Amino acid sequence: MITRKNASISKFIIHKVGNKHNSTKNAFSNKTVDFDEASYDLMLPFLLRPFGSVVQSYRFNHHADVRLNEINNYSDTIFNDDDAFVETSQNIVKHLYEQSNSSQIKTGDVLVVLFEGIEHKEMTTNALGIFKIENKINFFQTFLENDNYDVLVQKGISSKKVDKGCLILNQNDMEGRIVLSADNNNYDAQYWTSHFLNIKFADDANNHTQNYLELCKEFSEEIIKTSYGEQERNTFLAKTIDHFKENEIVNVERFIDEVFEEEKQKVAFEDYKKTFEGEQNVLIRNQFDVAEAVVKKEKKKFKTEIKLDTNIQIKLDIDAPDASTEYLERGYDEDKKMHYYKVFFNVEG
Repeated sequence: MITRKNASISKFIIHKVGNKHNSTKNAFSNKTVDFDEASYDLMLPFLLRPFGSVVQSYRFNHHADVRLNEINNYSDTIFNDDDAFVETSQNIVKHLYEQSNSSQIKTGDVLVVLFEGIEHKEMTTNALGIFKIENKINFFQTFLENDNYDVLVQKGISSKKVDKGCLILNQNDMEGRIVLSADNNNYDAQYWTSHFLNIKFADDANNHTQNYLELCKEFSEEIIKTSYGEQERNTFLAKTIDHFKENEIVNVERFIDEVFEEEKQKVAFEDYKKTFEGEQNVLIRNQFDVAEAVVKKEKKKFKTEIKLDTNIQIKLDIDAPDASTEYLERGYDEDKKMHYYKVFFNVEG
């Protein structure tokens, strides 16, 4: 994530990208935008807001040599040559156009922006932003004509969120240049991250934590829920979150011993882990540092409801791993020929 309190826009240009599948063409600007004060004050936070909460970062990728990655090269050019901004921004749009390999890829405005004063992990740097605006909203415009006010409908860019955007920091670590990405239209995620940017998650605590929590979430759905039911699935997820909250370092063997009681569950998890690694093309490390920000973000995605066919839902607290086993009992009523849950409590809240 970044801090934008000292950030500023030094260069800004707008182009339009078409789609080669429906014969729409690119349209290029030859000059940068000169903002008035009101537009600038609205544009700067609009563009940078998505990256204030981004937890995971990416690095450029290429099957042969990362130096051949197009966006990596274009960002190098812009950072090192003040006069190359306009031409290079046009080349970025041409590269984006070449990735429109489906008629479903939307046309739109492309904003190429050079920022100064971006703060990331206690360092201040400049950064290149590339944004694609795919969806425009209708708004009313009033105007004066012949001493009377009238109204018409126009389309414009919503200032609430960008559709797709990336922030390429002029800052490197051992893995390469740091890239942040945001995509609010995930229907074509591969088009933006894999084809256009060609980026991969950084090999860090954020990625290791993300992969392991994703493994646990999928295991809970496909194995625990199927074999043991919703209550056991929720208990497993709560224990998982509790383990990550209580440990700064996760050791896979210790995790398995503490979270699972039955040996066959331990074996099932280890087998599923191997399958998950193969299908997702990831390596789950045997030991890694916990990224607290990722845990906080990912636990919101864990579903902890028990939905019943009698239009009743039981929601369990993900932060209370023992509540399900202590205060919730599952049984079967022979008279009604129905399953039931018995809930114990002291006070209704």
